[in-house]
Amino acid sequence: MKTSIYKQFWRYTIPTVAAMLVNGLYQVVDGIFIGRYVGADGLAGINVAWPVIGTILGIGMLVGVGTGALTSIRQGEKDTLGAKQVLMMGLMLLLLITPIAAVTLWLFAENFLLWQGAEGRVFDLGLQYLNILIGACVFTLGSIAMPFLLRNDESPKLATMLMMVGAVINIVLDYVFIAWLDWELTGAAIATAIAQMTVTALGLMYFFSPSANLRLKVTEFEFRFTAIPKIFTIGVSSFFMYAYGSVMVALHNGLFAEYGDQLMIGAYAILGYIVTVYYLAAEGIANGMQPLASYNHGVKNVQNIKKLLKVAMSSSILLGLVFIGLLNLFPYQFVSVFNSESDELIGYTVTGIQLHLFALALDGFLVVTAAYYQSINRGSKAMFVTMGNMFIQLPFLYIMPKLYGVTGIWLAYPLSNIALSVVVAIMLFKDVRRYQTQYLGHAVA
Repeated sequence: MKTSIYKQFWRYTIPTVAAMLVNGLYQVVDGIFIGRYVGADGLAGINVAWPVIGTILGIGMLVGVGTGALTSIRQGEKDTLGAKQVLMMGLMLLLLITPIAAVTLWLFAENFLLWQGAEGRVFDLGLQYLNILIGACVFTLGSIAMPFLLRNDESPKLATMLMMVGAVINIVLDYVFIAWLDWELTGAAIATAIAQMTVTALGLMYFFSPSANLRLKVTEFEFRFTAIPKIFTIGVSSFFMYAYGSVMVALHNGLFAEYGDQLMIGAYAILGYIVTVYYLAAEGIANGMQPLASYNHGVKNVQNIKKLLKVAMSSSILLGLVFIGLLNLFPYQFVSVFNSESDELIGYTVTGIQLHLFALALDGFLVVTAAYYQSINRGSKAMFVTMGNMFIQLPFLYIMPKLYGVTGIWLAYPLSNIALSVVVAIMLFKDVRRYQTQYLGHAVA
């Protein structure tokens, strides 16, 4: 490749970040309409439903990231047929996993809500949302996996366009179903499901069309069962990233219900929507890096991988610092987008911004680090970063509320993030040096 690696990075990353932010509109727009037309109970209801939806998204991420990275590695090795067969195997996996995920989540949906302290109207609204999206989970899986597969097919702009189409459909249908027809969270779920179905269908059509670089043909497909463990090994950390998020949301909901009230769950939901904007941007930066880093790993170009890691890391951390600054300068303006009527809800949320989000930029650092390990086929290290985030936060969530009540719940997340980031930074520094020495040594030999 003669083009500068930095130019390649931005060519992938800008549309990837745009795609992730557009994809985030599914969640954020739901939150805005629900906060304004259903109220605080609606925000709490969708937040207690989120752990289940997050699990479905995590499965889609597992298959999408794992398949995409392995496809890029095969392309870097000049194995075009192998890349096609890995891609087809990934699509088959989505179909095979769907009924298992749907039935399991449907059986335990009510228990998931009760474990988080949901009751009364909050419980009813959460169940409304889940009943629709569990049934439509094949489209949730497809819509989260498809952008990764398109980007690894060197079509990042098309991935962005697809997500924009889905977002526009979602916004229009949210207005129709929530604001106009007053279908509450049932309407929000139907709008999201239809948008995700559209993205999934259009993505599939692309891969079977002449426009695809890896054009799929049924005649070329064969079951490569050996690819499945590799897909899971690479992508499993992405699943645990969403699983971690789901577990943390559920634990926070339960603790807020125990130490505070259900209105605090609504405030935590608003924080979740606000954080989504930064988190998806950081994830977009990481995912923009991943196909290029995977390709350069395949061709053993260590210097390019080092440059990609540096530019992705600095971009995500700087963006996080800017985002934190804006949140603290204009907290009421951010919160009032979702609800401007409940002074108590606004007060809880502003407190949450000040106590819960001051270390937010470290999320970007951890996301990029996990993507780096995925891109060089070190799935176990990527999983350590993600699982470490969950396990190190658990003792903080156990101890802090007992010492400081609700304030302790808010502080548990940033303090645990700081502790984990110190450990991961040391590990990453050593691994990058070791990786560079290893491959440069081979090149000299």
